[in-house]
Amino acid sequence: MTNFALIGASGFVAPRHLQAVKDLGGALVAAVDPNDSAGVLDRYFPDVRFFTEIERFDRFLEKLRRRGDDERTHYVSICSPNYLHDAHARLALRLHCDVICEKPLVISPWNLDQLADLEKEHGKRIYTVLQLRLHPALIALKERLDAERPRRRAKIELSYVTRRGPWYHVSWKGDLEKSGGVGMNIGIHFFDVLLWLFGDVRRTELHLSDPERMSGYLELEHADVVWYLSISARDLELTGAKSGPAYRALLMDGQEVDFSEGFGNLHTMVYRDILAGGGFGIDDSRPSIELVHRIRQSSLTERPELRHPLLLQSSPS
Repeated sequence: MTNFALIGASGFVAPRHLQAVKDLGGALVAAVDPNDSAGVLDRYFPDVRFFTEIERFDRFLEKLRRRGDDERTHYVSICSPNYLHDAHARLALRLHCDVICEKPLVISPWNLDQLADLEKEHGKRIYTVLQLRLHPALIALKERLDAERPRRRAKIELSYVTRRGPWYHVSWKGDLEKSGGVGMNIGIHFFDVLLWLFGDVRRTELHLSDPERMSGYLELEHADVVWYLSISARDLELTGAKSGPAYRALLMDGQEVDFSEGFGNLHTMVYRDILAGGGFGIDDSRPSIELVHRIRQSSLTERPELRHPLLLQSSPS
């Protein structure tokens, strides 16, 4: 049996990792979170050892490691705040565990080099959750695009609006230094899939950046992209979304690429891929992390002709 441990058991994304471990017949041997509101564990692994201090969690996993392969932890799943991901990955590697880390793997791209060195030093792997690459609709689109010779340039319009209340700004997610901002916190997987589908970045522009919204333009190898990210309730109203707290839309040459369904089991698919010898590692995560960091450092530009339609409709909140 494959043994897992989980860092960040009380967080929003933890249930998806817990479900994936359960779906694949794994065992959760330990979980840790400084917030002790971790009753969610009872739905998946009611007997798991739980800690509120990372030091005691570390000590427990080290004890299991010394008992041999049947009892040691094989994978540590990381669902902690973004700014702690690299530190928790280093802890897992020191315990001789492979890592499954939520995105973004790091906030600052130079930390990827340190993690790559530690992978080699410990002989273990760091995997990251780039689940949209396993979405059937997006896989089909990539296969169709890759079959085109020569590749034509596409016109892409990406919109992602997901409503967040005042709690967001009080939590670590509202702290730019801890989350990386809207682009890193809610946009990283969309930037990843754009680069995966349409190639390397040639040029980028930033048209809007505030604590709730970001928007800009990307010139990629095979596409021109206007993008809009928001956690504003007002923007959700502007989309005309009929129900639900989120609106996702990807238009290619004016036609919708429908990937609104099929999100429920993507984390299980990521885990299954890793256990089968696949998975997405540091090199896979690097382009999108470097892109978002580059966007964060950009100055605002005034290019109305390249602006996203939602930006043209909205005003500062």
